[in-house]
Amino acid sequence: MNATIYHNPKCGTSRNVLAILRKAGLEPTVVEYLKTPPSKEELLGLLDAMKMTPRELLRRKGTPYDELGLDDPKWSDDELIDFMLQHPILINRPIVVTPHGTKICRPSGAVLDLLPDIDIGEFRKEEGEVVKRSSPL
Repeated sequence: MNATIYHNPKCGTSRNVLAILRKAGLEPTVVEYLKTPPSKEELLGLLDAMKMTPRELLRRKGTPYDELGLDDPKWSDDELIDFMLQHPILINRPIVVTPHGTKICRPSGAVLDLLPDIDIGEFRKEEGEVVKRSSPL
């Protein structure tokens, strides 16, 4: 199975999701989106696949969200997308794409929804928490 992760190696959740993908036997395409931001078309495609609005994809913590005043409803979807393209740190992560769907994998166990036929057994996140399926495969 092919998988792509829009990854920030400084983010613990993103590192955990990448580790889960690898434990599942996948070697995903890793897009370090801060170094190689998606194009506008790619970002629109991700939003469409996730059925999300640009506002829903915005990340606030550790970003220029507040200083740019992005909580103001005056910003259109196109303007919010432009902000995300100018400041990729505003794009929430990690975003994972597999043949089973596309989603933001927060918390990291959410990636299991995109791996329905793969049993990863027990996985311990960096901080020690165990991630496993809550329902049988």
